[in-house]
Amino acid sequence: MKVLYFGDVYGRPGREAVKIALAKLVPAHQIDFVVLNGENATHGHGILPEMAEEFFAQGVDVITTGNHAWDQKPIIPYLGTTTRVIRPANYPDHPMFKCPGRGATVVESARRRREGAKPLQLGVIQVMGRTFMDALDCPFRAAERELERLENVGIECVLVDFHGEATSEKQAFANFMDGRVSAVVGSHSHVQTADERILPGGTAAITDVGMSGCYDSVIGVKKELSIQRFLTKRPIRYEAAEGAGGYGCVVIEIDDVSGKARSILRLREAIAQP
Repeated sequence: MKVLYFGDVYGRPGREAVKIALAKLVPAHQIDFVVLNGENATHGHGILPEMAEEFFAQGVDVITTGNHAWDQKPIIPYLGTTTRVIRPANYPDHPMFKCPGRGATVVESARRRREGAKPLQLGVIQVMGRTFMDALDCPFRAAERELERLENVGIECVLVDFHGEATSEKQAFANFMDGRVSAVVGSHSHVQTADERILPGGTAAITDVGMSGCYDSVIGVKKELSIQRFLTKRPIRYEAAEGAGGYGCVVIEIDDVSGKARSILRLREAIAQP
């Protein structure tokens, strides 16, 4: 099977870039599953249900989120009605204050169904790092817990979105999960890293897939606002940059039977202004 994963989609430029990329990359690479990180899809602040539905209509199978999962209030009840938008599995939970949504899901390949072929299933897990981030529950243990649940229902192919700031934590996690999941892809930093690889145990890994958004920006934000915030140390509210977008993604080929990764291809393309 082949999985296409897009890094953090930031604002309108990111949404438009992904739409163009899907039309080109899905048929070119014979993609079975599309996963994207959508936590910044709404002007850089969370994701609205209608935007999630728009992604699904374009062929996206699963949307991951992150620390901005809760930015848009309408998404909170929506998380209770869908299995295809997930949030980090290591958000603390308690009987008095249940955490909305889920941290893992399983989807079937729509393309294989249409072709009448044997259905393929992909498990997707998301966890969030704790280094330079909020002090959530342990992402390593949370991932093990979710993976055990997927293994108990016979899911062999599993992709993990590790939403984190520190490259060391992301790489430690990828090696911790090596041979146990098909792929560990990093999100959150919005800057693509050139370290895609297949680890010794057969897990595809990349520290950060990079942003899908306006490249003439500071990680998707209007440049002048980011500069002003650094110069003045005042709480300037970020706004999504406008202009030509681009996308960062990876194409991962996984052995259907063993769940081991065969290859990982890193892609990054700026889309010219019409």
